[in-house]
Amino acid sequence: MFTRLRLSNFKAWQETNDIALKPVTMLLGTNSSGKSSLIQSLLLLKQTVQSPDRSIHLNLGGDEINDLFNFGDFDNVLHQGFSGARQFSLSFSFQSPASARINHGDFSCSYGQNSAGGVVIQDWLVKTDNRQFRSIRRERGAYSVIIDDESQPRDKGRHLSPERSVSLSAEAIVMLGQDGNVLEDLSLSIRRELENIVYLGPLRRKPERDYVWNKSKPGELGSDGHRAIDVLLASALMKSEDQNRIIEGVSKWLVRMKVADKLEVKQLGRSTRYELVVHRDDVQANLRDVGIGISQVLPVLTIAYFAPTGSTIMLEEPEIHLHPLAQSVLAELFVEVSKERNVQFIIETHSEHLFRRMQTLIARQQITTTDAAMYFVEREGKAARMRPLELDDFGRVKNWPEGFFGDALGETREQTALAIQRAKELRARDGNVPG
Repeated sequence: MFTRLRLSNFKAWQETNDIALKPVTMLLGTNSSGKSSLIQSLLLLKQTVQSPDRSIHLNLGGDEINDLFNFGDFDNVLHQGFSGARQFSLSFSFQSPASARINHGDFSCSYGQNSAGGVVIQDWLVKTDNRQFRSIRRERGAYSVIIDDESQPRDKGRHLSPERSVSLSAEAIVMLGQDGNVLEDLSLSIRRELENIVYLGPLRRKPERDYVWNKSKPGELGSDGHRAIDVLLASALMKSEDQNRIIEGVSKWLVRMKVADKLEVKQLGRSTRYELVVHRDDVQANLRDVGIGISQVLPVLTIAYFAPTGSTIMLEEPEIHLHPLAQSVLAELFVEVSKERNVQFIIETHSEHLFRRMQTLIARQQITTTDAAMYFVEREGKAARMRPLELDDFGRVKNWPEGFFGDALGETREQTALAIQRAKELRARDGNVPG
């Protein structure tokens, strides 16, 4: 689980300072304020560690099949209002299960440009407990490796350049001896934490009328959720307890959202084609023929049960096309599944209903402010600004931002004033009518 994130001169952010990440973290705010950039920073590192090129420092994307995002070039990532050196930095902390060889650590890295315009690491730092490993870029692409608080580097040279942002070369590991073993374990833990990110974006595919299932279990859903149906087919048809829990979990939440009574997989004749049938009020309908909200929320529900235990699930606008009650129930999904399956949710949302239900869940003591964090993001000139929402034990916000979710109180006040004025006008009119 990620426990801290910090960005400097990255996209909309000049400086975030340390952001505490909890089992359920909610990002709210205005459009184009910088909420998505927070999620994208970790996705950038995820696609870097998954790059086939070991020598790459940062994979800004471009491979439409394998990359999560195409970030463009260095100037597209660098904050437009930067001052000083043309560098940006990403930093995070994580906590792994107690059984892991390295169960907590920190990663920090600053990036600049080389003479060819490519992205290169300027200063790389990873640490755990009382151990610290640092690689600093010198002249002509050489790097110095410094261990703990030693005053002199262990070695210098191009061969000490960090790989995929999270590790040093095999040659450097050998050079470090026993310290190299510690660094190797730490780098592996950082890599696994990033690989355990599961992401679902705001744009999801429309459903088909039927699907081919080749009796395989998908490895991932895809950022647009296009493999969610394959996961549900495997869950319904592979006849194992572990698989069945996915479609059972999805069906349970569809019922709680009051959008369906049951989700069923039906084979079309003896073919390899199957359809998803939605049951509601004794009516059966193909997924294609029901409201778009069900097909859009299916990947959200599926990913909650499909993601491996210990994963970090990142969601953008999970509430899209859902009615208010269903949006509210999503908050219950995140809280309950986070506890049941030991997964972390980082959610970017515009839903007032989702937020209000989170407040209620805190008031009910179904989750505490220790396990939930909410942030309001807004623009201040060219830079994004973050405000941690301070909630008491009853879910009440102590530092309510101006214009947060519109002006509901102002709307109610105006409606009441207009109703009173209208009533006075009617009484005055009726009083002038001859009896």
